[in-house]
Amino acid sequence: MSFHGILVEPPPCKINDGAMVDVNFERVGVNKVDGVNYLKTLDYNITCEPGVTGLDMTLLLSGQKTSYDDAAVQTDLADLGIRVLQNGQPFTLDTPIKIDPQSPPTLTAVPVKTPGATLTENAFSASATLLASYQ
Repeated sequence: MSFHGILVEPPPCKINDGAMVDVNFERVGVNKVDGVNYLKTLDYNITCEPGVTGLDMTLLLSGQKTSYDDAAVQTDLADLGIRVLQNGQPFTLDTPIKIDPQSPPTLTAVPVKTPGATLTENAFSASATLLASYQ
């Protein structure tokens, strides 16, 4: 009996050719943050080296979660988060989803707040990492 083969490493993939996916919500009304208003589509693309077959691709979003929503990235304001959705469904942070690289999911983002919180006027920002990889 003989066993042999070649170990190969999956090719690297890039999102937006390594450039930042930037979402500017501009002016957000403190009394209008409800998880619906201000929904924005994330403009991104995935490119991988050609010629790979038989491998599954996953997409992973990682960042600091809010305490009240597993799909929301915490902003620098205590009661404000940014919920990310994939094809209209919550994209739980740090949980990879299987995708078709030829037809990646539509990603959207929307501001959310801590239930019962009152927001005050202030600038905000948040960051997360989006990773596409073969499994």
